[in-house]
Amino acid sequence: MLGRLRSWTDRHTLIVDTLVVSPLLLFCLATLGVMPTDTIPAGFTIVLTLVMLIPLLWRTRWPREVMALIALACFVQWLVWGAGIIPADLAVLVAMYGVAARCSFTWAVAALLVTELGVTLESLQWFEQRKSLLLLGSVVITIWIAGIYANTRRQYVENLVERAERAERERDQQAQLAAAGERARIARELHDVVAHNVSVIVVQADGAGFAIDTDPDLARTAMRTISETGRQALAEMRRLVGVLRQDADVPEEYAPQPGLAELDDLIGHVRASGLPVDCAIAVPAGLPEGEQLVIYRVVQEALTNTLKHGGPGARATVSVDFDPHEVVMRVIDDGRGAAAEASEGGHGLIGMRERIAMYGGSVQAAPRAGGGFQVVARLPVGQAT
Repeated sequence: MLGRLRSWTDRHTLIVDTLVVSPLLLFCLATLGVMPTDTIPAGFTIVLTLVMLIPLLWRTRWPREVMALIALACFVQWLVWGAGIIPADLAVLVAMYGVAARCSFTWAVAALLVTELGVTLESLQWFEQRKSLLLLGSVVITIWIAGIYANTRRQYVENLVERAERAERERDQQAQLAAAGERARIARELHDVVAHNVSVIVVQADGAGFAIDTDPDLARTAMRTISETGRQALAEMRRLVGVLRQDADVPEEYAPQPGLAELDDLIGHVRASGLPVDCAIAVPAGLPEGEQLVIYRVVQEALTNTLKHGGPGARATVSVDFDPHEVVMRVIDDGRGAAAEASEGGHGLIGMRERIAMYGGSVQAAPRAGGGFQVVARLPVGQAT
């Protein structure tokens, strides 16, 4: 609410300044009838009032210029009519506050000295008791200090807003870098998957070539294998197009990528790390290697998060279910959930969503209502299988 109000006032400075000046203008106009005319004629009083108050409408935009104009009007008034005082002279205090609240400290001190000079000249002629000089000077200094405080407060708020915006930009940049790095790693892994499929095609094609004359049935079986493997390779290549590889200078690691067969080893390793895991995997054999890799990485990342944030005594449950259209992965734990401290620089969920999104799937990761945390990932596999 306060932020919206501050934003509105920053956009409509003329309206705000008008609202501030209006009470002073009404007060000056109301007192014109009771002001003595032996010192300053009534006509000149009206002119001086307008000359001093109207510039205050732009005190936020041009505080130094407004202060200079009002101070000059007060000085002319003092030269022509001596010690005559009108209510519009209060405008110099408003202008001084505007300089102190909007300009640098040097300009604020200059405005204070000019105002104190005017108060001194007026007090020495108009007041009989010199104590009034000290009283008016104290009032001027109090208003000036209030302007300095407002200036300091405004700069502090602006610094906070700038830091918040910079932190938000940096967070977005870190997320983009993490997503780009994850896409590059996925590109390398899919490269291995496609290379494996092409290798299978070459081997089967060589076998079919040798067996086509001596064993036609074996050659036909090899050709069917080539057809199925080629379709899988094409599907992986389509997903590979568009993946940005930004870290081409990093040495490639061409190693066999994990799949469903390695899930047991992964869960055993997690159990050895101190996290009890209940496991139920019901996925048929023959799933494309790219999708097997996605399933493995999602389960791996979810269990890693449980190890990091679940806390002592946590227990996890892993289930991988298959139907004709999708594979559903659920990793649920009974750890601290929402009470876990957020870690800086973690991009596991970003990478998880990047992997699943390449296959048209979705990921839901959130604390559970009864405590703990759960990750539910859905991977469409109907067309591939």
